[in-house]
Amino acid sequence: QVTLVESGGGLVHSGGSLRLSCAVSGITFSSRVMSWFRRAPGEGRQFVASIGWSDGSTAVANSVKERFTISRDNAKSTVELQMNSLKPEDTAVYYCAVRSRGRTVEVSNEVGYEYWGQGTQVTVSS
Repeated sequence: QVTLVESGGGLVHSGGSLRLSCAVSGITFSSRVMSWFRRAPGEGRQFVASIGWSDGSTAVANSVKERFTISRDNAKSTVELQMNSLKPEDTAVYYCAVRSRGRTVEVSNEVGYEYWGQGTQVTVSS
């Protein structure tokens, strides 16, 4: 019933840009906090960015701040991640996630998320 489909990943050279998109269905998208996480080879899943449902407030991991921008389009039920000045360390599978209702853990904690997409691969060459 609830589906999240990421797209936009690919291979890019260092310094390049990519724009990821996540299409969500099966939930009231406009009332849910959305986030992006990523998992690099041999690493655990790490928080990238989050966006609120009310006023568009955002939180971005320090490792990507000033380079990545998260946004959402409630009319289309999509959340985007614009990635600029990409580095090899950004290479990972990127996941879109729906935050659980009524959770008190920080947005960077994956325990607080209810639904996950299948992921899209981003590879940054040096």
